[in-house]
Amino acid sequence: MKINPGNLQTLGRTFSALYQQGLTMAASQSALVATTVPSSTGENEYGWLGKLPSMREWLGDRVINAATASDYTIKNRDFEQTIGVDRNDIEDDNIGIYSPLFTEMGRSTMAHKEELVFGQLKAGFDRPCYDGQNFFDTDHVVLDAAGNETTVSNMQAGAATPWYLIDDTRALKPIIWQERKAPQFVAKDRPEDDNVFHRKQFLYGVDSRCNVGFGFWQFAFGSKAELTADNYEAAREAMHSMKGDYGRPLGVRPTLLVVPPSLEGEAMEILNAERNAAGATNVWRGTAKLEVVPWLA
Repeated sequence: MKINPGNLQTLGRTFSALYQQGLTMAASQSALVATTVPSSTGENEYGWLGKLPSMREWLGDRVINAATASDYTIKNRDFEQTIGVDRNDIEDDNIGIYSPLFTEMGRSTMAHKEELVFGQLKAGFDRPCYDGQNFFDTDHVVLDAAGNETTVSNMQAGAATPWYLIDDTRALKPIIWQERKAPQFVAKDRPEDDNVFHRKQFLYGVDSRCNVGFGFWQFAFGSKAELTADNYEAAREAMHSMKGDYGRPLGVRPTLLVVPPSLEGEAMEILNAERNAAGATNVWRGTAKLEVVPWLA
């Protein structure tokens, strides 16, 4: 292929089309557990996470839910991936070897969100959320009905493979996907570019700005105990009983069971089997949706 502006433009469109094709190849599960929050600056502050609003009887002046209860901030991060196409391969019409690379670039771009979101969920036992406690913890501080501090747990301790119960019906999911700049395909493909002059490489890449963080810990329950009917029941009870400040019920519903592939059998036994191991009716059948997530492996 002769290297000229017209041929290079056609080649760039071909690579872009392969990239776009790859974007459709990665299955997306992250929307089940993450809410997308747009960002227009280098970081977003989430002080309002400390306030779960609710209706109250209007006696006297209004009570304003101030958005200054915490200083939780998510800073955007820069991500990129780049493919270099050798000038000799273009001149020799050896372009076919790059087709799967650009398709994979698109697939991995979409998969990147899944990696970050479920990586954040998996790290919830060790990373703090807006109240300074680890997202999954035994001693989140709330106020009881009398206004005194008390602690609430949204986890089960143990040494087994972690699994998660989530209320996926709320406006804010447990994980925040903060997007400053969506992935953008770019090219440095002019013959006079330095990368061509010095290394005889035409460069094509994608870059984005984003990050992940935690939403309300009250909407998720993490367990490191064995995935058994008894532990599943205890986790459901804990979520149903979740209360906000001053003893206010939150109406949390454990609607989604999220597991890694290694726990798929146990999860299906709890949620799908008609009878339990003892032969009795399985009362937990159909009580939650099941999502098996390879990114949690």
